[in-house]
Amino acid sequence: MDDSRRIELNNGVAMPALGLGVFLAPAAETADTVTTAIGAGYRLIDTAAAYLNERAVGEGVRASGIGRDEVFITTKLWVKDFGYDAALAAFEASNDRLGLGHIDLWLLHWPLAGEFHRTVDAWRAAERLLAEGRVRAIGVSNFMPEHLERLRAETDVAPAVNQVELHPYFQQAGTRAANDRCGTITQSWAPIGGIFGRKPETTPEDVPHPLAHPVINDIAGRHGKTPAQVIIRWHLEHGFSVIPKSVRPERIVANFDVFDFALSADDIARIDALDTGHRAGPDPSAFTVSTYPVDIDDQ
Repeated sequence: MDDSRRIELNNGVAMPALGLGVFLAPAAETADTVTTAIGAGYRLIDTAAAYLNERAVGEGVRASGIGRDEVFITTKLWVKDFGYDAALAAFEASNDRLGLGHIDLWLLHWPLAGEFHRTVDAWRAAERLLAEGRVRAIGVSNFMPEHLERLRAETDVAPAVNQVELHPYFQQAGTRAANDRCGTITQSWAPIGGIFGRKPETTPEDVPHPLAHPVINDIAGRHGKTPAQVIIRWHLEHGFSVIPKSVRPERIVANFDVFDFALSADDIARIDALDTGHRAGPDPSAFTVSTYPVDIDDQ
């Protein structure tokens, strides 16, 4: 088996390197999307309480017919539920909505930098759940180096994963280095760059979507692969976990078809050189409870 298919976390748990993200997937479509992905070979499904589709993810896994232990489920604690007791209650609610018996990886969704004491309390709740065997691994999402350093200084368990915006145009070298220092796996959201261009003010002029970039298209042509497959492979070659999202069956299948080729060192270097340093998603340091209003109970 291609050794890029699985990644060992810092507590010894093996996590599939490539998974399906279901951010913005409508709940009515999510179950079928998850079942399609599992049928195509995916064994990692990434959701969140704030995506409002945890219940549908559980339905899709059950409909797939595979055993629970064959699929790795990630979900995330929403910021309004940060704090010790609130986090424990929110974990139970997510577990109940998923209906799969246990959660494999539980992440704090944003660092909530302006109320970091609540972040620390939520992490201590996660540490308790890990110690009790209620979750197999715990991690964070959208944490910058300063957030990781503070969390490590005030708590006991290093995050197993830090899931961050990462694509050829925003490569986060500093955050990746901080993850490495903590023994934390870097996991890429918006890995193909779908978020790029969503906000015109964050998009450098005259920069095409990553899928349209001549360098990526040249590499794709030489390998007989699509630009999306090349970008996903680039993440895997760097040792990242990667969670592309789609609800289109043909794209779900194509995005998993990346284990029969490898990029050369020159290919990787050419893609590395495309970094613009421009973040397209929210600034983690400025994220607050009101940045993205959502009613978690509305699902």
